[in-house]
Amino acid sequence: MNRRSFLTAAATTTAAATCATSLIGTAHAAPSGRTDTERRLLRDWFAATHRSMEAMTTELGLAADKIDVSGGGTPVPSAQTSPTNIGCGLWSTVAAAGLGVISAATMHRRLARTVAAVERLERAHGMWFNWYDAHDGALLTAWPETGDPIRPFLSSVDNAWLVTGLRIAADAAPELRPRIAALLADADWSYYYTPYDPADPVAGPGQLRGGFWPDKPGKGEPTGHHYGALNTEPRMASYLGIADGSLPTEHYWHLLRTMLPGMGQEQEPQGEYVEIDGVRVWEGHYTYRGRDLVPTWGGSMFEALMVPLFVPESEWSPRSWGTTHRRYVRSHIEHGLIEEDLGYWGFSPASVPAGGYREYGVDAIGMQEDGYNSLGVVTPHASFLALPQAPAEALANLRALDRAFGAYDDRYGFRDSVDVATGRVSDHVLALDQGMITAAIAQHLRPGLLQTPFRTAGFTSRVRPLLRKERFSI
Repeated sequence: MNRRSFLTAAATTTAAATCATSLIGTAHAAPSGRTDTERRLLRDWFAATHRSMEAMTTELGLAADKIDVSGGGTPVPSAQTSPTNIGCGLWSTVAAAGLGVISAATMHRRLARTVAAVERLERAHGMWFNWYDAHDGALLTAWPETGDPIRPFLSSVDNAWLVTGLRIAADAAPELRPRIAALLADADWSYYYTPYDPADPVAGPGQLRGGFWPDKPGKGEPTGHHYGALNTEPRMASYLGIADGSLPTEHYWHLLRTMLPGMGQEQEPQGEYVEIDGVRVWEGHYTYRGRDLVPTWGGSMFEALMVPLFVPESEWSPRSWGTTHRRYVRSHIEHGLIEEDLGYWGFSPASVPAGGYREYGVDAIGMQEDGYNSLGVVTPHASFLALPQAPAEALANLRALDRAFGAYDDRYGFRDSVDVATGRVSDHVLALDQGMITAAIAQHLRPGLLQTPFRTAGFTSRVRPLLRKERFSI
């Protein structure tokens, strides 16, 4: 295990910070990650990360939520799993075969096992619940670690990541397509949709609910909120629903680039109203360190950059989505290296180094007034998400985190988070964060490897035209 003491970390932090700081502004230097040395490094990182996904996967075939990798023995997967975790396991398996880490036969066998497990999971309204026992597939009604009750919940965004994984599995394994098609036939995104009501846009915003507790009559009890912000990870559910026709295309235009001027939010936005496809759209933006961009909800990296691992937003909308993604990454880099003077950058929800879980981000680029703060905790998966926009800085940041803190474990990849003030490195790796790393490396080494299902059919005919019409006011 490649974890060093804090004394060693402290001795090398200054040099690492100097190296990382010198890379500001070099995003468009010679392509990084494409030399033989860097390709080998990324492939090694992928292989270790994939080993963590294998270690998290139970005999049933479901990727558990996390493992503790601080000990020397074989880590034990957590009791619980979620639709997102399962989706991460599926696409990580496909990516591993695509990069030659496992054989095609192994991929087919593992995908078939996971699909069989998913077929057995209890569902409601065609959707999967938020928490299952990763070892036997039972619906969880009590939290394994505490015994606290769990009210079974159907989350729109978590279901989106499972459907994403299933679509990737179907593309990679044709023999599974009929079974996966049968699973997806019942996944109707209109279940979460509240149609737009021009007479009462608060009650009828044309957006998706966060989810439902289905233990009430009818659709169940809805969350009190809709997912209103456009530049956050729930837009994957929106894209899936628009692509399969269960959501109207106008739904995209009812999502918020920022909240309207005069509403409580992190900063007063600038922008203008435009009419697109008959919908009056507020194309607002924030400004951070002189750059105009479209904020996320909390200011974290994965809100902005998990979706484009699969949907080619920057390619289909280079002047709008492509521009805001680049500026978002630059904002994280400058927040960490200049504004906070941490010597490192990249902030996203992760396990807390001292234990627990919380959101980390750059508060100024999130709409939420009490948004996510960096707090000196750097999350390696955020750098992997930034590979398309800032490959040189991302690789330098990751190398620096390993040199200074031993953040990389050559058995299971990068630890989930690092407190750069104390030198504490998380004991855990999480399926969600490792799944983002496997997808990001796969996309960097083999562009498009996981994107085929999101470049065809309804994504081409319904989603791509929307992104081509997008005109952010940046």
